[in-house]
Amino acid sequence: MKPSISKIKSKDNCSNILPVLRSKEEAKETYDKISRFYDYTEGVFEKKYINMAIRYLDIKKGDVVLEIGFGTGNALIKIAEYVGENGHVHGIDISPKMVEKANIKIKNKLLQGRIKLTAGDALRLPYPDSKFNVVFISFTLELFDTPEIPMVLKEVNRVLKRGGRLGVVSLSKENGNSLFLRLYEWAHIKFPRHIDCRPIFVCNSIEGAGFNILFKKKTKIFLAPIEIVIGLRNLSEM
Repeated sequence: MKPSISKIKSKDNCSNILPVLRSKEEAKETYDKISRFYDYTEGVFEKKYINMAIRYLDIKKGDVVLEIGFGTGNALIKIAEYVGENGHVHGIDISPKMVEKANIKIKNKLLQGRIKLTAGDALRLPYPDSKFNVVFISFTLELFDTPEIPMVLKEVNRVLKRGGRLGVVSLSKENGNSLFLRLYEWAHIKFPRHIDCRPIFVCNSIEGAGFNILFKKKTKIFLAPIEIVIGLRNLSEM
């Protein structure tokens, strides 16, 4: 039986975003398994765009930053350089094995006092309100099912300080309905445990969560369209 399509409004009309068809437990198992070789596969292709987004976030010395879905921790270490000795970096990831892998890198870089990691689900962030200057999410927001995306962004809004910044790098549906996207979405339906992410409307999701868009950039990893978006938490919100 063909799965139903979850819907989200775009600026033009109502467009379809595919649902996520694997469970959270299946996601945890998958990322635990690939943690050993992630740096040599997906990590290789994502690095350029992650570093680009971090530069656009304009992270300052002394900032307190959260990364959601940090994987093996490469971005965490880069962010720790930006915040300096007086800043702090927190990370949350659903995979305990990714946490272990990242902690080894952090220890090797002597950054244990600057970076603190947690295994958990971003639907329930274990942090107090208004803790962070910046939240960063790279190649992770599209892993949440469509109804969960606004829930995650609501949590991000809660833990950000007023005027705080959100940076997102994500597989994007904004670049149109190309043959590549149609084939990719077909593969997502057929092999949901192995191709668990799917293109989403990145800007719409962030704007819908009450953020003002500061910057957006469309680009591609080979044929895969991605977006880099920086949002500002609304200064008028309490």
